[in-house]
Amino acid sequence: MSTRASIDRDTIVEFIADIFHRRGADSYLGERVSMSEHMLQAAHLAERAGADEELVAAALLHDIGHYSGEFPEDALERGIDNHHDKAGAAVLEPWFPARVVAAVRWHVEAKRYLCAVEPDYFGTLSDASVHTLALQGGPMSRDEAEAFARRDDLDAIVSVRRFDEGAKVAGAITPPFEHYAPLLRRLVNDT
Repeated sequence: MSTRASIDRDTIVEFIADIFHRRGADSYLGERVSMSEHMLQAAHLAERAGADEELVAAALLHDIGHYSGEFPEDALERGIDNHHDKAGAAVLEPWFPARVVAAVRWHVEAKRYLCAVEPDYFGTLSDASVHTLALQGGPMSRDEAEAFARRDDLDAIVSVRRFDEGAKVAGAITPPFEHYAPLLRRLVNDT
């Protein structure tokens, strides 16, 4: 499938698969894993933890916003900016359940939140995550954390964040993208 193709309910999963296959070997912000290895590890962690299909999908797709330039030209008109969390949510929103989209949209803020409310969480961050945390605003203030904690979908968002941080193990064996494609199709068809 070529980039900038017309995307609809019938082609979105194949479009995402194409991105994984063509761009997945891209480096992941200085981590020891590629972008696809990272996202597949996050999904595998979610699956092994017994997460439901929406959380597995969110874990798999949480960083798809790094590839928002792969989506149609009208993406910017739909409000997609260069923040991968918001960009990813915007490109997924037409096809995926709200809970998947929310976990993608807020996974960066969840890192800021966890650093504010769990004193030991910062110590679990990779060097690259520490660096990006500074760029993303650092740990939340007390007021920000209290407001974030009131989100109805907080548990899902925080779970995806934890899968994200744990998904940086060089050489980890995971199922391929094709393992998750049927799950993604079910979610798209049910939305």
